[in-house]
Amino acid sequence: MSIVDEIKKSFKSGSALIKLIYVNIAVFLAVKLIGTFITLLQLNTGLSIVTWFAVPADINNLIFKPWTVFTYMFLHQDFLHIVFNMLWLYWFGQIFLTHFDNKKLLSVYIVGGLAGAALFILSFNIFPLFSQAVPVSIALGASASVMAIVVAISVYIPNHKIHLMFLGPVPLKYIALFTIVLDVISIASENAGGHIAHLGGALFGYLYIVQLRKGKNITKGFDSFMDKTFALFKPKDKFKVTYKRPVDDIEYNRTKVSNQKDIDKILDKIADSGYDSLSKSEKEILFKKSK
Repeated sequence: MSIVDEIKKSFKSGSALIKLIYVNIAVFLAVKLIGTFITLLQLNTGLSIVTWFAVPADINNLIFKPWTVFTYMFLHQDFLHIVFNMLWLYWFGQIFLTHFDNKKLLSVYIVGGLAGAALFILSFNIFPLFSQAVPVSIALGASASVMAIVVAISVYIPNHKIHLMFLGPVPLKYIALFTIVLDVISIASENAGGHIAHLGGALFGYLYIVQLRKGKNITKGFDSFMDKTFALFKPKDKFKVTYKRPVDDIEYNRTKVSNQKDIDKILDKIADSGYDSLSKSEKEILFKKSK
C-alpha cells in the first residue's frame, strides 16, 4: 500500500479530529504550492491567495467574501503557526472525544471559529483603536476553533490533569485560564485581531458547556444543517424494487384450494407407502408448506 493510499485510508476511517487535522494540513500545503507556482511563473497580480480565504475586518470587503468566515479557520501561512495549532487540536481534541462524540467536536470547532470571526469583526468596527487598521486587517488560522475546544473541555472536566514538561500534572482549568489571560494582555500587540478571535472561540466554548449542562445544545441547528449537508454527498444504497400485481379474493381462494389438493395427495401417498416413497419435488413441497 502506497503512502497516498494509507493517507486516504486513515482519513476515511479516522475520527472528526483526524479529518480536521488532515484538512488543515492539506490547505496549508495547497496554499504554499500554489504560491510557489505563482512565484516561479511571476504571475504577481498584486493579490495574495490568502486574501481570498482570510476573513477581513472590513464589512464592505466581507460582503463580497462571505465564505471567508468559514475558510479562515483552516488557513495558515506560517509553519510554526499550523504546527502549534494542530498539536493543541490533537491533544485537547483527544480528551474531548473521550467525553463527547465526533459531531460535537466538529460543531464546537466550526461554530467556535465562527464566534471568533464575529468577535474579531465586531471589535475592529467598534473600538476606535482599530479604526485606521480596519481596511487592511484580516484574521486566519484555526486558533479560535482550537480555543473553543480547549475551553469547552476545560469547563467540562476542570480538574482533569495533563502532564506538562517541567511543570508536571496541571489541571485543565489552569491551562485554559492562563491561555485566556495571555490573549487578553496580548490584544495590545501587533496581532490584536488574532487574540480577539481566540477570545471569541473561548467564549463560545464556555457557553457551549454551560448550556449543555442545562440540557440545551446551542449547536443543534448547526448539527441539523451539517447532517443534511453530509447526506447530500453520502452514496445511496442501490436496491431493486419489484412490483407484484395484487390478487383478488377469487384468485387467492383458487390458489389456496389448488395448494391444499397438492398437500392432500402427498399426505395420502405417505399414508399408503410411507415418507420414503415421495419424490424429491414432493418432499420439497411438503417442507415449504410445513413452514
